[in-house]
Amino acid sequence: MLPKRVKHRKTMRGSRAGNAQRGTKVDFGEFG
Repeated sequence: MLPKRVKHRKTMRGSRAGNAQRGTKVDFGEFG
């Protein structure tokens, strides 16, 4: 639903943090 640029930016930013760890799997699984 959100732009790909924003999703990728947020995922890369919090990729190592615990905040994106929960959404990283879903974002990458659906987009990647």
